[in-house]
Amino acid sequence: MRSEQVRLFQTLPHPCGYFAERSAQNLVIDPAAPQLDALYGPALERGFRRAGGHLYFPHCPQCNACTPCRVDAENFRPDRSQRRCLKRNADLTVIEAMAGYTDERHALYATYLKSRHPDGGMDDADPTDFSRFLTAPWSPTLFLELRLGPRLLGVAVTDVCLGGLSAVYTFFDPAEQARSLGTFAILQQVELARRRAVPWLYLGFWIEGHPKMDYKRRFRPLQVRHADGWSTLP
Repeated sequence: MRSEQVRLFQTLPHPCGYFAERSAQNLVIDPAAPQLDALYGPALERGFRRAGGHLYFPHCPQCNACTPCRVDAENFRPDRSQRRCLKRNADLTVIEAMAGYTDERHALYATYLKSRHPDGGMDDADPTDFSRFLTAPWSPTLFLELRLGPRLLGVAVTDVCLGGLSAVYTFFDPAEQARSLGTFAILQQVELARRRAVPWLYLGFWIEGHPKMDYKRRFRPLQVRHADGWSTLP
């Protein structure tokens, strides 16, 4: 992905989703660029992330807190808390399913958003919003479904590239909070990376010390990317 081959756009400032007092901006790869599917893997390697049909990277003039991170899937070993999570959810079936809209998935997604983001602008997602945010025509996406018998408890939206998997978004039944389904989904994505023989699970951005983001540090070995490349967190 050479700069002369791909145009980058910078978004206008918008409210930061992590620090209420800050504004944010992103660099976005031209969404009309040909062969976005071929660009996706190299973009992940450079710290970009997918949201809908856009590949973006935080580019905020006064802040660089958002740090790309990825799990070393082959060398990952669950800690005690993660082993307990696996045991709690041993009754679930994990299904690699085709990505896309279904009434069942949308109902779970809507329930999750109303619980996690009430009055935040995302809590009234219609079917078009579902597909626009979670999928893209060029994206190699599958949905990891977490089921208790026939009942859908969670979906881990996962992009599958040659160089690694990307954990795009996870939504689950908020009534099942005791199961720690967010953690369970990441553990299943690590296992999927192993089965697919790809080295990395990209977890988007890590923010040191942030209550909503610092949990990613627990998935070790965790690499982070700075200007000089990737390095493993101590």
